[in-house]
Amino acid sequence: MKKTLIPLVVLLLLFPAAAVNIQAQNAIGRNQCIAGETQLANTYSAPLTANPATSSPAMQGVINSLSQLPEADAMMYINPQRIINEVLPKFLSAKDLEEMRKGFETAKTQAGIDPAKVEYLVIAIRFKKPTADLNFQAPEIMVVSNGDFSAEALMGLARMASQGKLRDEKYGNKTIGLMTIEPIAKESEKNPLLKSFTELGVVALNANTIATGSPGYLRAAIDAGDGKERINMASLNSLVRDPNALVSFAGSPWGSFAKSFGMLGTETTPRVPRCESKIGDFYAALTMDATNFMVRGVSNADNPDTAKILANLYSGLLQYATSSIKDPVVQSVLKGLAITAEGDEVLVRADFSQQMVIEMIQQQMTPKQMTAVTPTDVLTTTKPPVKRRRTRRRH
Repeated sequence: MKKTLIPLVVLLLLFPAAAVNIQAQNAIGRNQCIAGETQLANTYSAPLTANPATSSPAMQGVINSLSQLPEADAMMYINPQRIINEVLPKFLSAKDLEEMRKGFETAKTQAGIDPAKVEYLVIAIRFKKPTADLNFQAPEIMVVSNGDFSAEALMGLARMASQGKLRDEKYGNKTIGLMTIEPIAKESEKNPLLKSFTELGVVALNANTIATGSPGYLRAAIDAGDGKERINMASLNSLVRDPNALVSFAGSPWGSFAKSFGMLGTETTPRVPRCESKIGDFYAALTMDATNFMVRGVSNADNPDTAKILANLYSGLLQYATSSIKDPVVQSVLKGLAITAEGDEVLVRADFSQQMVIEMIQQQMTPKQMTAVTPTDVLTTTKPPVKRRRTRRRH
C-alpha cells in the first residue's frame, strides 16, 4: 500500500500555491476600510468554469454540508472520489489498483468505512487573537470528513483504538472524545507554544460527518451546527468555486496576521480595525482535463501597481530558482509556471501533460539499480601490494 499512496500524496502536495487564468474583480473595492474582522472573502467574482459550482447538484450538496462549519482563515478541500476513480488509475499498475481495492474492502469490513465513498475532506485552520497577557496563540486545526459511513461507528472505533485514553466530554447535544498527547504535553512544559497541541479531539457532527482536531475548534463546529457563527459564505464559495477541482486552497494570510498579532484586539479587549486590506487573499486549485493537469489560482494585490510590483518580484525569483536548480525535473516544473499581473491581482497558471507527470512519478518510484560488482572487477580495480625493498646493513 505504500506504493499506492505515493501518487496520491504527490498530487495533493503538487503546487499548494498557484494562480488562475481569469480576469477577476475586487468585490470590496480598492483601499476600502472595513468595519469588521477580516475573514476570507471571495473577492474574485468571475467564475473559473463555464458551469459555476452552484449548477452541480452534487457540489451544491457539498456546499450545504460545509456551510454548517465554523469560520476559517485558511482551508484545503480534497475530492477523494475523483482522485481515486480518475487520477490514481493513470499512475498505478493493474496489480497496485487491485491491492488498493483490497485495502479498501478491508477498511470497509474492519472499520465500516470505504475510502472510495468519502465525499470530501476539508482541512480548516482558524487563527486566534492574543491572550490578555499579550501572548501569541497557535492556530487551531480541524479535519472534517463526510461520506457514506457511520460517524458514530467511527467514534466507537476511535475509543477502542485509544485503549481507554479517549475521555468523553459533553458539549451541547454532542459528545467529544478527547485525548492528551503525552509527549507534546511534556514538551509544552518547556515550550508554552505547544500547549494548544497537547489535546486532540474527535466528534460526530452528524450521521455521516466526523471532525478531528483542536478541541476548541470542535466546540465551535458544534455551535455552528446549531446555527451559531457559521462560516462566511463568501469564504466557502471561494474554496469550492471550481467544481472540477481535485484539490483546492483558499486563505486570508493578512487577516490571519492581523488577528494573531493584536491588530484586531485581544481575547478580552476588542479593537476597532483600521483600514483593512484583502491583500494576500488567495485561491488555488489543482484540476485536470483529458490530457493535462492544471494549476490555477489568484492572489489579491489590492491595486494594479502593487500587482505589477509583486508579479515582477515573483517572476524574478522564479527565474533565479530555475537557473539555480540543476534537477531537470524541477526545472521543467518551474518553467511551466506563468506569473502575470491583471488588474488588482497576481495570476499564476501552469499546465502539465498527464504523461509528463506520470513519467515523473514513475521515475521517482522506480528503485535505483545498484551496479553489480564481480570478482573480476575486484581483481582489476584492486592495486597490487607495494613491495618494500629491504636495505642490508654492512658489517
